Amino acid sequence: MWYKDLGVHANGEFSMGTIQANNLMEDQSQLESGPLSSLESGPYGTFVGVYDGHGGPEAPRFVNNTLFSNLKKFATEHQEISADVIRKAFLTTEEEFLSLVRQQWFEKPQLASVGTCCLAGVICNGLLYIANAGDSRVVLGRAEKAARGMTAIQLSIEHNASNESVRDELRSLHPEDSQIVLLKHKVWRVKGIIQVSRSIGDAYLKRAEFNQAPLLAKFRLPESFSKPILSAEPSIFIHRLTSKDQFLIFGSDGLWEHLSNQEAVDIVHDQPRNGIARRLIKAALQVAAKKREMRYSDLKKIERGVRRHFHDDITVVVVFLDPYSMNSSSSHSPILSIRGGGGMPASPKR
Repeated sequence: MWYKDLGVHANGEFSMGTIQANNLMEDQSQLESGPLSSLESGPYGTFVGVYDGHGGPEAPRFVNNTLFSNLKKFATEHQEISADVIRKAFLTTEEEFLSLVRQQWFEKPQLASVGTCCLAGVICNGLLYIANAGDSRVVLGRAEKAARGMTAIQLSIEHNASNESVRDELRSLHPEDSQIVLLKHKVWRVKGIIQVSRSIGDAYLKRAEFNQAPLLAKFRLPESFSKPILSAEPSIFIHRLTSKDQFLIFGSDGLWEHLSNQEAVDIVHDQPRNGIARRLIKAALQVAAKKREMRYSDLKKIERGVRRHFHDDITVVVVFLDPYSMNSSSSHSPILSIRGGGGMPASPKR
């Protein structure tokens, strides 16, 4: 487990944590606070990224090192943060990763089968931008006078074939392909292979040139295709923050597999901020252990790799929102860069 129990960002405080289940850690995460462009007078705020990889660690690591710098590049060009800037950052990061796959095609063809879900949040000038490709999730905790406690509001759309709307979307995009989604072992999968319909990477399902040898036969489709099967296009949601909006929980699907939105929000609301990301992970693992009729203490002893049979890699970033700093874009904001997953995070930059 890696964690940062409590830190300060431009718009409040935060807590981060991640636990490994796979042989190689396939979750990555980051929080960047301070300038969101290269301009002195440019936008200030907080950027959060959760990258849940599959097939290997390369794609989430690449996104962790690339997406935010692409966001800053386009925010500098446009002199603002906008849905268009975030979309361009996603699609450019995708193109750069596919370019890397092409460069290493003969040395490392398996790179074509590596991908990552990509969830990003940007808080800037009182607005919250959420961009998602894949099935990670962000949930808002909002204080409602009518309801005692907190209301959980999901802000992201999940692109997973288990959702009927996603299957309908895929069928309408690929009307000629009767096998675009298949039910295998009671799980809906795109082409019978993968659950998510959007990602960064997964070049073998986006470009026909990578759906052939030397890629391993188990990843190759029996027929070629003329248009991408998966997409890197993010769903983007913009929300004006109010004083009722208390905190955001960004989590990879490993968290939401075991906790409902409301359960997670209640835990954050009812317990101290310090170490709250770790407590969310522990709560999810306790549920995972209970499902297998075992004790949490015994689950903790299972080595990584084998643990994947009990739970996924789990990443959580809890971002507390300070209403007084929401509309400021002050250059006095704390400047911070922290990354979790796959070892210790980068040292905070000043």
